[in-house]
Amino acid sequence: MFRIVRNDITKMNTEAIVNTANAEPKVGAGCDTAVYKAAGYDELLAYRRENIGVVNEGDVFITPGFNLSAKYIIHAVSPRYEAGSRDAEAKLRACYRKSLELAKANQIKSIAFPLISTGSFKYPKEEGMRIAVDEINAFMLNNKHDNIDIFLVVFCDETTALGEKLVTDLEEYIDQNYVDEKLREEYEYKYEYEAEVRHFAAAITLSPPKNLIDRQLRQYRSHTNKIDKRMQRLPETFSQCLMSLIRDKNMNNAEVYKRAIVDKKIFSKIKNNVNYHPQKLTALCLCIGAKLNLDEAKDLLARAGYALSPCDKTDVIFSYFIENEIYDMIELDIQLEKHGLPCIIA
Repeated sequence: MFRIVRNDITKMNTEAIVNTANAEPKVGAGCDTAVYKAAGYDELLAYRRENIGVVNEGDVFITPGFNLSAKYIIHAVSPRYEAGSRDAEAKLRACYRKSLELAKANQIKSIAFPLISTGSFKYPKEEGMRIAVDEINAFMLNNKHDNIDIFLVVFCDETTALGEKLVTDLEEYIDQNYVDEKLREEYEYKYEYEAEVRHFAAAITLSPPKNLIDRQLRQYRSHTNKIDKRMQRLPETFSQCLMSLIRDKNMNNAEVYKRAIVDKKIFSKIKNNVNYHPQKLTALCLCIGAKLNLDEAKDLLARAGYALSPCDKTDVIFSYFIENEIYDMIELDIQLEKHGLPCIIA
């Protein structure tokens, strides 16, 4: 099982937690300090100095959990972010991969990760998330028979404050859209249907059969001509529209697919094939990635044959995030999970 949760990693009730460690045997800012304080600052630091010493970036080591509820702490020596550095990405990937391998070697059945390097080491959150998900999914795919629960823990003042505000606002938004629409659907459909039947029956009664057929034929020919004209001047496809929007907003492709947490290969297919038809969830994520407003999102989705339905809770949650300009796929995924819906990232 793999889940993304909002929590303080030191309070996770898992067999192991992962700490973002320094190469030198000293305590860094952020997650490192929090873990040392919760575990027992002096005791954990002394253990590190006496038993571990210096460790290279991208490598990991394990210590007891001391005062934590977790039995073990796996320390991943995190790289500092450098724009465009493949070396930093390789080291960050190694932190996740080696932590999971070390957990498996120690027969650990549940482990919680922070978003490594995305705090004081300045790795972009969306890119850090994409790397984390890549490595965790690869491990799970290669270890299908190992029953290990993996949690990715998102915790900072910004995300916690946003999450608290979302709980109330999102519930109200869902009530106004999803619940109201369901009630209208349940109670009004019957009367709308009966009205249509009465209208059709009146048309049959009042019009001679031949006149009715002639009118239907004229309408058919008129609709056919209009459709033919529209087909001759089809608007931009989903791909063309997306690329136009990205250019208009002075964005680059990489920041869009990274923010959307969409695989680069899928984005390349959309970019290079004007008639590529993405899955609806991919299209929705790209609306977040391109920071579209609600009208732009509806128009882009329509070009792939999709719509934001008020009767679908996933669509309603996406609508809320887009309407309120919250372009955060991690937070969106947490909200989907909270409402019992399939997650996108995990």
